Amino acid sequence: MRAINEVRSLFKKHDFVMRTAELYAEKIYYNEIQKLLSDGVIEKIKRGYYYLNDESSASEINIINRLFPDAIFCMNTALFYYGYSDRTPAEWHLAVDKKISKYSRIKIDYPFVKTYFLEENILNLGIVVGEVDTIPVRIYDRERVICDCLRYMGKMDKELFNKAIQGYVKDPKKNIPNLMQYAKLLRVQEKVKNLIGVWL
Repeated sequence: MRAINEVRSLFKKHDFVMRTAELYAEKIYYNEIQKLLSDGVIEKIKRGYYYLNDESSASEINIINRLFPDAIFCMNTALFYYGYSDRTPAEWHLAVDKKISKYSRIKIDYPFVKTYFLEENILNLGIVVGEVDTIPVRIYDRERVICDCLRYMGKMDKELFNKAIQGYVKDPKKNIPNLMQYAKLLRVQEKVKNLIGVWL
């Protein structure tokens, strides 16, 4: 059996997440994996993926970055990030390419994610690099998030939606030209004029 500290060091080299094939390559096989699971040293994310159960791992962000390197944090996660919502999201909201295999990629036991499948032509609109728990993440900028709120307003909690709009209006970092550009591409121009324009 490999020493626990050695296993921890190995996982840290892989950003706290390892695939079965990577463990096998390090000569950590089925029985040892099962022992590490039962001892709580590692936990299973989904079939073939394990993460180090360690407070220093900032595990959820590392897991998302490792499993979904092309995903973008959006909607409620982004609203909370920009201070437009004071509700800590119960799940991570991610935008991904509509063409990816929905079940093999997204079906995970941990962490909880809510996925938005988008067309490629709008997926990459408004991506910036942010930082969550000191870890770099891809996230939509303020204007893209607000346009998405307008696109999905019928499915959003009304109080959350109103708070998001008011938060954006009061934000000194808002960029109205960008907002109007995105609104045109995402076909929410009228909603921007009617729901945000009155406050500007």
